[in-house]
Amino acid sequence: MQTEKVANHIIQWLKDYATKANMKGFVVGISGGVDSAVTSTLCAKTGLRTLCVEMPIHQNPDHVSRAQKHIEALKHNFANVTSVNADLTSVFEEFKKVLPDSQNNELLDLSLANSRARLRMTTLYYFAGLHRYLVAGTGNKVEDFGVGFYTKYGDGGVDLSPIADLMKSEVYKLGEYLQVSDTILNAAPSDGLFGDSRSDEEQLGASYDELEWAMKMHEEGKRESDFSGREAKVYRLYEILNTKNKHKMDPIPVCEIPLHLKK
Repeated sequence: MQTEKVANHIIQWLKDYATKANMKGFVVGISGGVDSAVTSTLCAKTGLRTLCVEMPIHQNPDHVSRAQKHIEALKHNFANVTSVNADLTSVFEEFKKVLPDSQNNELLDLSLANSRARLRMTTLYYFAGLHRYLVAGTGNKVEDFGVGFYTKYGDGGVDLSPIADLMKSEVYKLGEYLQVSDTILNAAPSDGLFGDSRSDEEQLGASYDELEWAMKMHEEGKRESDFSGREAKVYRLYEILNTKNKHKMDPIPVCEIPLHLKK
């Protein structure tokens, strides 16, 4: 990958899109991970106003620390970067109080985790509306178009996606070029939606390198029977996740009414 040229291409794309949309800048949710660090740095490099938003909800202290250090570094290096901390912990707790008791539902933890992401999406759009900013997505290609590892109408609810055509490994290369801190680059990827330190690999069952490989094999038309051992297991996992999460990656289905029924 021609890292410098890719970075410049994305920066120009962001600038052109915002200008044509008559918007003043970008708002980015900062998690302490590499995707949001790279996205926010690219937005900052456009020279347009860039608002970095922290939105902790019972957040792991390590995630909070990485996010804060990244934001401070951006503000030091770019005069167009500002930040705000919107602690949503109390909002999340109040949200849970008004819901009917579901303690025996095995999907409770996942549903609440996704609710965190949707509260954050609502918060980002609040700030976007205040300032005429665009919400910049932080999803990469494997997450957004491979395994669908994001929350529908949560972190998947954005105005534009600067790094969604980059594999996770390419995001890391871009992060190194943009001088994202080693603390972030070396941290295990985590969505931070459960309030603990569980990694993406623990949730998905495979590393991003493995999933990238499986995505490429899938695009080449390979089948599970073409592989054995760990490769077969990872490929099967990729296919399961890709199929299961199609509803996130495909356009919303529309029930088309036959013309003769409308007469």
